[in-house]
Amino acid sequence: MATLFSTHSSSQNILITFTIIFLASSLLPSSSAITETDQHRPFKKIYAFGDSFTDTGNTGSLTGPNGFVHVSNPPYGTTFFHHPTNRYSDGRLVIDFLAQSLSLPFLPPYRNSKANRTYGVNFAVAGSTAINHAFFVKNNLSLDITPESIQTQMMWFDKYLKSEGCKDPESDQCKEAFDDALFWVGEIGVNDYAYTLGSTVSGDTIRKLAINSFTEFLQGLLKKGAKYVVVEALPTTGCLPLAMTLAPSDDRDDIGCVKSVNNQSNAHNLVLQSKVSDLRQQFPQAIIVYADYWNAYRTVMQSPEKYGFKESFKACCGTGEPYNFEVFNTCGNPSVTACSNPAQYINWDGVHLTEAMYKVVADMFIDGNLCNPPFKTLLERKLRQP
Repeated sequence: MATLFSTHSSSQNILITFTIIFLASSLLPSSSAITETDQHRPFKKIYAFGDSFTDTGNTGSLTGPNGFVHVSNPPYGTTFFHHPTNRYSDGRLVIDFLAQSLSLPFLPPYRNSKANRTYGVNFAVAGSTAINHAFFVKNNLSLDITPESIQTQMMWFDKYLKSEGCKDPESDQCKEAFDDALFWVGEIGVNDYAYTLGSTVSGDTIRKLAINSFTEFLQGLLKKGAKYVVVEALPTTGCLPLAMTLAPSDDRDDIGCVKSVNNQSNAHNLVLQSKVSDLRQQFPQAIIVYADYWNAYRTVMQSPEKYGFKESFKACCGTGEPYNFEVFNTCGNPSVTACSNPAQYINWDGVHLTEAMYKVVADMFIDGNLCNPPFKTLLERKLRQP
């Protein structure tokens, strides 16, 4: 979203706050007791990666980046868990609905070393980037930003594998870690654009570096033995209240969102789709699914009432006009209140989505037609394996 500002000095603090776009948590309890046996589950475990849209506890108020620093406070978590879980939402995320659909418990965050990791681990970190942190340090853009990147998450994954005894790819431990595992790679890259907002670093440069780094990450997973991989695209980030608040009013597209920001995310996705196609050629033994977050979000914005939403642009938890969002007074602050019915809102806190919206997106991915190939195809292939 580097196109939102043309100057750096007057926007420094807002830039810092904007970097949490997709901060995407906690000592979360497991889901309800699993009643099905392992034999009836298509996957025995899930490994998740990404940013705040996927993070289930690797970031909290004291460890997250500047901006949305109240995620450990009410009313976060109010809808489903009835207390804050360090998820940037009022309830469950797409990854949570995915786990439930596969009869698996919610994924514990990697940083919670005491959690039961039998059914997988979540390595996603709120505020993380696709580009290595050193790039932002080199360009003097590292003030109060999350130091973790997708490479950090790969290092965590490697440490996890070693802790499970997976050192030799041919070993039983490694086969157990990979053969029945789904790799869910949540969207990541929006923070890269946000961290360079107002700087001299161009969006084209970020797109090239972020895509290259992300592709390298995916290649790493596939070379290790990942066979079932889902890759989320960037959503229509120009529809977020934060983007709507900061962009000029004449910068709008056909669905009323910030045109320049949506164009940037769409351009990123087009390159990402091409890279995913290349990876399918390089790793024919794997099935790589492209989850089209862009069109999922856009579809809801085009007909919100169809999905039960009455408010498309305002945040449920926030303050201020016209989008119930103020950059320096965000959700979780004691002075900020939440709407009485989050299920009627698409957006939760100005950047992140409500549980109701995440549920709609999850349904589009799992049971709908916004995965390529369809998620059901991945499940069918897994169930055919001996």
